[in-house]
Amino acid sequence: MGDRHTGRCLCGAIRFSIGGPLREVVACHCTECRRQSGHYVAATSVADVDLELEGADHLTWYKASDFARRGFCRTCGSILFWKHEGEARTSIMAGSFDLPTGLTLTQHIFCAEKGDYYEIDRRLQQFAASNHGLRVSKD
Repeated sequence: MGDRHTGRCLCGAIRFSIGGPLREVVACHCTECRRQSGHYVAATSVADVDLELEGADHLTWYKASDFARRGFCRTCGSILFWKHEGEARTSIMAGSFDLPTGLTLTQHIFCAEKGDYYEIDRRLQQFAASNHGLRVSKD
């Protein structure tokens, strides 16, 4: 996607703009994503050089593991980012983008850890753990 994409947290304290290509949307059903979001998360990813932030002083990072951290708005609590330490890409929650997003959900990961109260759309690719082509929370 070559168009500029924008988005924000719920209260608008943090806004972002992206000028580079975005990865397809991946839904993660791992225990950590479910606990943080209350369901599962759906995120795309962008090169750090293509991500511009406004209101970064409202952004709080939680070190979720030895290799990853999660970014959220300290004012409204919106989950915005997931970042693998040492990688030059940032995952961005698909629901934080302004419409129209032009994004497409293509796969589900960590399906073995999904909640027991919902079913996953079987028309999309599913992986019991990670899709090894992606950086996700348990790689």
